[in-house]
Amino acid sequence: MNLPIGVFDSGVGGLTVAKEIIAQMPNESIVYFGDTARVPYGSKSKDTIIKYSGQIVKFLQTKNVKAIVIACNTASAFALDILKTEIDIPIMGVIHAGAITAAKATKVGRIGVVGTSGTISSGIYEKTIHEINSELEVIQKACPLLVPLVEEGLINDSVTDEIISRYVSDLKSRHIDSLVLGCTHYPLLYNTFRRIMGEGVSLVNPAYETAKELKSLLTCENLCADKGEVFHEFYVSDMAERFSDFASSIIPGVVKNTGVINIEEF
Repeated sequence: MNLPIGVFDSGVGGLTVAKEIIAQMPNESIVYFGDTARVPYGSKSKDTIIKYSGQIVKFLQTKNVKAIVIACNTASAFALDILKTEIDIPIMGVIHAGAITAAKATKVGRIGVVGTSGTISSGIYEKTIHEINSELEVIQKACPLLVPLVEEGLINDSVTDEIISRYVSDLKSRHIDSLVLGCTHYPLLYNTFRRIMGEGVSLVNPAYETAKELKSLLTCENLCADKGEVFHEFYVSDMAERFSDFASSIIPGVVKNTGVINIEEF
């Protein structure tokens, strides 16, 4: 029960999931991997994402994790089902929880989804939402520039504001009332999305919802940690110092050191 939870993402976006896990489950330990050498995932092929995700899971298994969270929408869309057949510990993505919340939140039956090109082209949110309620309309928009902007630290920048405004203009014209921030980087832009979309649109943060779903899963599997020693380890495939600096702004005081892993060895 006191083994850590493995969390991985293409870069820093998954820190939003790690932050929520720490907040909602303070007794749990985390081993985080950010694939900073190969970010972004959203523009890469399905086969490449499956390969990368498999390598990262093998690394996390060397850390004796008890469960794995794919804190990346693109990897969740392309690799989750395959990985479920390859490992014998619980593994979950970030799409299901967000889809359920969005379906519950809408009152007019029109849900918007913003995400990477890979996530949007996969159609996974539309498919998942329609499995919940086939009558809901899902309007999707790929936002390929947002991950690089977040990775560059341009979270509160006029350029980012302008790009988001352009991306969501069609969603606003379609009068959605629920918007899924379908990339774990996007909660870092929550305030900008809120300001641009207005108070009449419910913003769904899959990071928050995924941590809730993980807590439920661990409870059902009798895997919740007791009050043992809690530790958090962070690893990347490149640029450890830059990652640590950014991570410290997202989860202050948690990221002590960041190790560099040659992920191609796995």
